[in-house]
Amino acid sequence: MSKLSTQPYKGTRDFYPEGFRVRQYMFDTWRRVALKYGYEEYDAPTLEPTELYRAKTGEEIVNDQLYTFNDRGDREVSIRPEMTPTVSRMIAGRRQELAYPARWFSIANFMRYERPQRGRLREFWQINADLFGVGTIDGELEMIMFVSDVMKAFGAEKNMYKIRINSRKLVVLLMADYLELDPVQANRMTRLLDRKDKLPETTFTEEAEAIFAEEDRIKGVERLQKVLQAKSMADLPESLLKSGPVKEIQILFTLLGENNITNAVFDVSLMRGLDYYTDIVFEVFDTHPENNRSMFGGGRYDGLVGLFGVEPLPTLGFAIGDITFQNFLESHNLLPQLRSETDIYIVVVGDMLRQAQGVAAILREDGLNVAVDITGRKPDKQIKTADKKRIPHVLFVGEEELESEQFTLKTLATGEEEKMSLARIAATLQDYRRPTADMLE
Repeated sequence: MSKLSTQPYKGTRDFYPEGFRVRQYMFDTWRRVALKYGYEEYDAPTLEPTELYRAKTGEEIVNDQLYTFNDRGDREVSIRPEMTPTVSRMIAGRRQELAYPARWFSIANFMRYERPQRGRLREFWQINADLFGVGTIDGELEMIMFVSDVMKAFGAEKNMYKIRINSRKLVVLLMADYLELDPVQANRMTRLLDRKDKLPETTFTEEAEAIFAEEDRIKGVERLQKVLQAKSMADLPESLLKSGPVKEIQILFTLLGENNITNAVFDVSLMRGLDYYTDIVFEVFDTHPENNRSMFGGGRYDGLVGLFGVEPLPTLGFAIGDITFQNFLESHNLLPQLRSETDIYIVVVGDMLRQAQGVAAILREDGLNVAVDITGRKPDKQIKTADKKRIPHVLFVGEEELESEQFTLKTLATGEEEKMSLARIAATLQDYRRPTADMLE
């Protein structure tokens, strides 16, 4: 019989305790910021009917990335590749009962069958935050302020990332009125622009030329290049500058400036590939030269709730994936040194294990997390175990300590030792807890 592999399924990860601490640190910080903005947490099934994704999710996900199978009742179901269709279904299910605006968020895992690479695996976690019932630009302002505060909560400076903004309504005008493309051509061009940063310039140009009709090719490519060279809205062609979508983006930038969000930029090539986006879209890009890429994004998707046969509802949201976000934190040295959640490791001196368990029980009652070494090894071996586990303190429990009720507490990082009572130990160690998001601000 062949040996079973110790490796996880391709494109997924095992989270050993040290890796789990990093993930939980990100989750805790995301959750804290979401709650500050008045967002309520929800959850949903991992499986959904496949038709839910066929209705509006991007073709690449539906055709190439869904984990799909027939259940025992011969129903075609899929492991969720994203949360937006699910949360839209949930809102539609109680469309008349909910109070608006509804602010919801979740932190959940997803799966997509794609080629594993840096920043992209088959299983990943995301925070998804969505705002239902706000049809004005104030919704976009809140979303981007939310995103900015998430970055700030992790210690990110504004020069570490850019927030790129565009409008799908502007894209529609660009395709139809300025580039003079029919709907089929416009769809192909939109998808090409969504892949622009992943393609060599010559390949992009060749594929763009192929989209235009032969008689329009030279003029069309010239116009496309002129638009793509625009560094700001002022550089757009006059016909687009006067449009409603551009005026709306200008208002948004004014509001962002008033709220001290100064690292937002206009990017006419930003598409956001998912089909359900209807208006303003945005993406957050890492500016680090070794990780210069899109990290996450979002936008407005006003039509999705209405697909479930209820009155449409203005909606917008964003999602942050754990993999690209951790890459960002690592690239900018923003990850703290996370210690074990265990506050104290009790080193048993001599034949005092039963009594040490009693000491541990007292400290746990006082709110500390305590592990007792039950191996009977020599004290130096026990201390090495605590150090390897990154537990910050060891407490020696032997006959002498039990008689005097004064216990030696050692801080492993500094080697400092101090004798004190259990009550004082409990009070002292409340200040030495594992760093939380609040403590890292």
